[in-house]
Amino acid sequence: MGFFSNLTGNASELNAEDLEADFADVIYDGETVEAAFKIFRDKWVFTNKRLIVLDVQGLTGKKKEYHSIPYKSITQFLVETAGNFDSDAELKIWLSGQGEPLQYELSSGVDVVSLQKTLAKNVCK
Repeated sequence: MGFFSNLTGNASELNAEDLEADFADVIYDGETVEAAFKIFRDKWVFTNKRLIVLDVQGLTGKKKEYHSIPYKSITQFLVETAGNFDSDAELKIWLSGQGEPLQYELSSGVDVVSLQKTLAKNVCK
């Protein structure tokens, strides 16, 4: 994946084993990385317990926000694929106790089928 693909936000799947070391301070004993996606500087890490959305912020990328979403708190999710005139895909995740969903815009090229399968595997247990 080249620099231009990163700028346009196309996601790529990451090697789960490589992320175990990168997320060693965040992942606890007994938790393992099952799948991960990278969108520009951000990462979505699916573990056997939760979804971790890493939002890299600032110009230097030193500031990082880890949003941890336990699968049991996800009540539903929606994956919308890109169309002919709308090239962006969309993901919405509803959490128990919240009226509005978390919304993520995904540009074309994101493997939304794989993303949906990973979510379904963990949420629909």
